[in-house]
Amino acid sequence: MELFDTLSAQIRHMRLPLFAVSLSAVPFPDTPLLLMLHWHGFRRPEPDRGQNGEPLLRQVPASALQLTRRWDALSLIEEDILDAAWQLGAWNLLRDERRGCNTIGAAAGEELACRQAFGDLPPIAGEESVLMEAPDGPDLMQLASRRGYVSWQFRPVHGGLWRDLAEDDTLGEEGLRKPPCPLRPRVCHGGKASRTEYRFGRVERIIL
Repeated sequence: MELFDTLSAQIRHMRLPLFAVSLSAVPFPDTPLLLMLHWHGFRRPEPDRGQNGEPLLRQVPASALQLTRRWDALSLIEEDILDAAWQLGAWNLLRDERRGCNTIGAAAGEELACRQAFGDLPPIAGEESVLMEAPDGPDLMQLASRRGYVSWQFRPVHGGLWRDLAEDDTLGEEGLRKPPCPLRPRVCHGGKASRTEYRFGRVERIIL
């Protein structure tokens, strides 16, 4: 599915550091995926002005993109995001399998997590916190609330906020790694509560 190419194009276009990347899917073949990019940056909107005449800084909203691609197994999605996280220099990749929150006994936090995974975030200071380019986002969230979903998250070093903080002997000069990713997808069924971590980073030096 070439997720690495999609993310690289977004990084070049925005020219802002990325804080984190997430990808969410409901466990039904060929349903759209929701890719979210959380940017670290601020903008100066007009005509808002502060008390001293300076523009008020507003956080750059996250980007939510709908990916409509053919897939018949969650392992195919995981293989693609493993490759993207590996190449972009992430320390690890987290996979959360979650049950539907529209069930008896579900906590409020489960509903919030589902909404966040599919881009339904509250406004910040009266302004939208997510720029949605996902026409099927609300339908995907409703399906996920009934049948469960899977969400993957990582923090990139290349093009990300973490480049100056990275202590990782597997990274190249630009915070990139060469493909292929050495890790393979693990069994994932979706629709249950489970967390899986894939660790990429490694430090073999003595850090003083």
